[in-house]
Amino acid sequence: MSDQFDVVVIGGGPAGYPAAIRAAQNGLSVACIDGWKNVDGTYAFGGTCLNAGCIPSKALLESSELLHRAHVEFAEHGISTGTVTMDVAKMQARKTGIVKASTQGILGLFKAAKVTALQGRGRLLPGKRVEFTAADGTVRVLQAGSVILASGSTPTPLKSAPFDCERIVDSWGALEFTSVPQRLGVIGAGVIGLELGSVWRRLGAAVTVLEAMDAFLPMADEAVAKEAQKQFKKQGLDIRLGAKVSAAVVGSTGVAVTYDDAKGSHTVEFDRVVVAIGRRPYTDGLLADGTGIQLDARGFIEVDDECRTGVEGVYAVGDCVRGPMLAHKGKEEGVMVADLIAGHYGHVNYATIPSVIYTAPEMAWVGTTEQQVKASGRAYKVGSFPFLASGRARAMEAAQGFAKVIAAVDDDTILGVHIIGPMAGELIAEAVLAMEYSATTEDLQRTIHAHPTLSEALHEAALAADKRAIDYPNR
Repeated sequence: MSDQFDVVVIGGGPAGYPAAIRAAQNGLSVACIDGWKNVDGTYAFGGTCLNAGCIPSKALLESSELLHRAHVEFAEHGISTGTVTMDVAKMQARKTGIVKASTQGILGLFKAAKVTALQGRGRLLPGKRVEFTAADGTVRVLQAGSVILASGSTPTPLKSAPFDCERIVDSWGALEFTSVPQRLGVIGAGVIGLELGSVWRRLGAAVTVLEAMDAFLPMADEAVAKEAQKQFKKQGLDIRLGAKVSAAVVGSTGVAVTYDDAKGSHTVEFDRVVVAIGRRPYTDGLLADGTGIQLDARGFIEVDDECRTGVEGVYAVGDCVRGPMLAHKGKEEGVMVADLIAGHYGHVNYATIPSVIYTAPEMAWVGTTEQQVKASGRAYKVGSFPFLASGRARAMEAAQGFAKVIAAVDDDTILGVHIIGPMAGELIAEAVLAMEYSATTEDLQRTIHAHPTLSEALHEAALAADKRAIDYPNR
């Protein structure tokens, strides 16, 4: 096997493996190194996203949502099911099967693209050399024309609640529970905490979410965050804001978590605790001395807008660099870099990266929030349309939430779109495309949407920005 490649990618997650495939499509010789190990000790490509994040969490969210609908919604449709229960082992086996099929699929893609897949650890050496340590301990040094660092991220630990991988777990551990905890504590009310809390709440756990910040979902539009908090409360999620965890003591019957808030100090007992306070870039052992790669104060690899590190021929993409830790952001960065290396045009529009939270109702947004536009001083207008007025949403028993469009007054350009409601993660794609082409609300207004569909909510929200909505009173 050759030790010389045009491109060596360190990391086979959603940023690294697309970079490797695109580089190979561009006619370059490519090796992709990944050291991910699953709980059974086997190596797998796909990184956190496919193995312990996006994909398995969506599998459990879907399973738990179906159970919730059977318990709560089916009767409204006239469907009698009797007693409906969940076989957690079977649910987990389904999830594992989906994950395995996804990760095996990457190996198939690599084979088709003629990417050399190397399972083990990669470390960047000076001079665009990469040290590869295989699973059996064998060490090789690869020489690359270009190197792409895509080492991803890892859960941020909490000193006051250290992981013990049994009672106190990270997000991966929360995806592997073999039974439903009676009392589940979730530290962190961000995307991961809310999704995992939703899974186990639907399955019967009493879930308490402790969030240190006083504001709920501060990265989202305030109207969306307010609606989400209301819906989660209805679902039984106990979300406590301004709750700073100071200790977590593991005992024989559970975990005693102490937190402080405006009312003083409190201690609550849980069977299990999930720490989901965020993620940090994973660069442990990635860089040898003398590479010249710079890390910022938070541990991210420093790059420019084209993901160049400042060291000739070395790039970094995905969670280990600045920007939102989103799989699709990393994928586009990987593709961009692979095209740039081949001498082609490459670009990522960071202003139109969508975000999605896969709870029920789903939340999705792109562009700026209303509070951000207001702070900028630019004159703006807002149009909103509730799913309660959507015939399709009502037929689905999913009439919660709304679609919201924010646009500039001067030129009508769409500045941001925010959706909370059914299939928000799918609906946001139209908004992303519209903003990618600098569309105005008039463009959306004049685009014919099929009836009855959920997408009409975005159409009506655009109309509402000019007080011209048809299916909801203009206010």
